[in-house]
Amino acid sequence: MYTPSPDRRLAMKTLIPAGLTALTAGEVFSHEAASKIKGNIKQSICRWCYGRIKLPELAQEAKKIGYQSIELLSPNEVLEVKKFGLTCAILGGADIANGLNRKENHDGILKKLTDGIEFAATEGVPSVICMSGNRRGLADDEGLKVCADGLKRVIGLAEKKKVTLIMEGLNSKVDHKDYMYDKTIWGVELCKKVGSDRFKLLYDIYHMQIMEGDVMRTIKQYHEYIGHYHTGGNPGRNEIDETQELNYPAIVKAIISTGYKGYLGQEFIPKRDPIASMAQAFKLCDV
Repeated sequence: MYTPSPDRRLAMKTLIPAGLTALTAGEVFSHEAASKIKGNIKQSICRWCYGRIKLPELAQEAKKIGYQSIELLSPNEVLEVKKFGLTCAILGGADIANGLNRKENHDGILKKLTDGIEFAATEGVPSVICMSGNRRGLADDEGLKVCADGLKRVIGLAEKKKVTLIMEGLNSKVDHKDYMYDKTIWGVELCKKVGSDRFKLLYDIYHMQIMEGDVMRTIKQYHEYIGHYHTGGNPGRNEIDETQELNYPAIVKAIISTGYKGYLGQEFIPKRDPIASMAQAFKLCDV
């Protein structure tokens, strides 16, 4: 069970450099702080990064900070966070390794996606996640074709229900060995084959920094195919502050400049006080 640090306000003062925020540590958790939020991008947190914290407590703290969503939830968890005035940016539950690149996986995955789309439409969840799966010797072009064939079987329902299917790109170098969708251009080609605005990419900045770098140029070049973004500090996938190599305020400004209206999902694993790190990340990206 998560136990807050004895003095969270002191932790906040330590974790948020003065030059990064106009808010004091205490103000981050106050009602007055809401008026100081710029709100140029909607922010979300990924549930799995905070597994030690019970969901009701996490939802309360996220709401105080200014987050609008907790994502990658199950349907029951979506209903729980709605009680706290939060939504779920992406419905979770996809199998990373066993994905749409294998025809034998299609019936099971498409049943789950169908149920997910129906639930998302009813509960106001904008997106449902899916995965390419691991290669296991399969050529990338063949896997792409099989993914497209599977997605075309369910994309009509997504269009009808106004729910977006999102496929996440992951790094195959460090965290997800052999995962097929590990380069942005592969995902872009899949979008073109599916040919629907209701299928888009989850551009995970942490993963794509590892695989290809050139993050801001890629975002601006391919933004029309991107339906969601994830953060994460590199190296290590921890806090997104000055301890790592990515400049998140500049990256978020690049995202906003494309006209993006969706969510930015904070998907880092906190090494320090998790609530303080959530608040720090929110402020860093509230540009």
